[in-house]
Amino acid sequence: MLKMEHIHKRFPGVYALNDVSYELRAGEVHALLGENGAGKSTLIKVLGGIYTADEGEIYIDGNKVAINGVKDAQNNGIAIIHQELVLVPYMTVAENIFLGREHGGGMFVNHKKMTEDAQALLDAHEMNIKADMLIKDLTIAQQQMVEIVKAISYNSKILVMDEPTSSISDKEVAFLFKTMRGLTAKGVGIVYISHKMSELEEICDRVTIMRDGQYVGTKVVKETNKDDLIAMMVGRELTNYYTRDYLEPGEVVLKCEHISDGKMAKDVSFEVHKGEIVGFAGLVGAGRSEAMKCVFGLTKGSTGDVYVKGQKVQINNPVEAMKNGIALVPEDRKLEGLYRVQSVKFNSTIEILDQFIHGVSVDDRKETEITQNYIDMMATKTPAQEQVIGNLSGGNQQKVMISRWLATNPDILILDEPTRGVDVGAKSEIYAIMNELVKKGMSIIMISSELPEIINMSDRVYVMAEGVVAGCLDYTEVTQESIMQLAAN
Repeated sequence: MLKMEHIHKRFPGVYALNDVSYELRAGEVHALLGENGAGKSTLIKVLGGIYTADEGEIYIDGNKVAINGVKDAQNNGIAIIHQELVLVPYMTVAENIFLGREHGGGMFVNHKKMTEDAQALLDAHEMNIKADMLIKDLTIAQQQMVEIVKAISYNSKILVMDEPTSSISDKEVAFLFKTMRGLTAKGVGIVYISHKMSELEEICDRVTIMRDGQYVGTKVVKETNKDDLIAMMVGRELTNYYTRDYLEPGEVVLKCEHISDGKMAKDVSFEVHKGEIVGFAGLVGAGRSEAMKCVFGLTKGSTGDVYVKGQKVQINNPVEAMKNGIALVPEDRKLEGLYRVQSVKFNSTIEILDQFIHGVSVDDRKETEITQNYIDMMATKTPAQEQVIGNLSGGNQQKVMISRWLATNPDILILDEPTRGVDVGAKSEIYAIMNELVKKGMSIIMISSELPEIINMSDRVYVMAEGVVAGCLDYTEVTQESIMQLAAN
């Protein structure tokens, strides 16, 4: 149904795609794997008309087609669900689903009919979302499901899913896979990009691997295994995927009692010791991120008591949190973290301006040195420090986000979904860095929806359910079953 042959794409300083070929059959889910920066997102942007290939051909149903814009892609039955959500926050769900093809004529839009049709689509796919709600009032998981419904609404025959499960719960993943099977049964072909290797066997038929902008190979999922695929992706074997040394934790550096934002986080109490990783697990909507935003001073009107190294502190904003040695890497890097039109250097050093700006003078050499240190530490793939960060892959953007907050030299580092959208090689690197940080005495709070990393990286795991802490598990007793029993309580 789809053939992309000998695709080339160049950007200033970057050869993003170098002679890449890919094919998709009707009724199959064909995974596209590779490390961050391998060229996966660039390839689907060429397919979706966002980029135009410098060289190469695209064939749909055996016919050569020219895709020079998004409309060309849509007219050829191609729909893309991007890794970074592209919904309009102050418009309703219905308005987002039918954006650019509103019901009505001329200057008038039939909002009632559009809302009814959108609700019918949502109901047909068993999504508990109201069509008249504003996107900004939905959780990230709900927004992801709206993107999926929007793509399905085009009656597309080629559907591209870029990390569709990165921010949705296991229950929602099961529903997504059910929806995908229904689509492939109707002959729809699905291009599936994911860093979660466990999903391949469950949902994918074939897998194509890319590395450094080039095609590496295609395998039938049932005829390969995880280790072989990882070796193809990274060019080497990852002998120690999770790196963790369990040491005797030190004194209590952070104690929080009865934290509440009056909405999602209702009554959250926990403590963190020096030199440990404390995991926070729970279903989507359990209030984990909301509780940490209260601790970091991001939520106005939050209540509860915070003690840092035994002293009660008042944290009303992030500046006060940073003065108390607390840093937060947010879940949504696009909306809450990155200056997407600024450079890697700008994004790496924006929180530590006082280290190289003195009065009216700027120590460019020191800023460059700091930035390079973190590029090297995180193995960030960027052609230059001045590269606009929005042009980097999602995983490399995440590395820069973590680097920025490490540069503040915090005692307590809160990581909210630190490996969301990050490839297996980069995940392994991030885990190793986390391990080294706690060995040096830093304390880390890790919120994650990926139970394997919670289990393999945490000293202790707090499990939240419906805004409260349902229990705490030691690393010697934590399992997926024990977590889910508490999370679903």
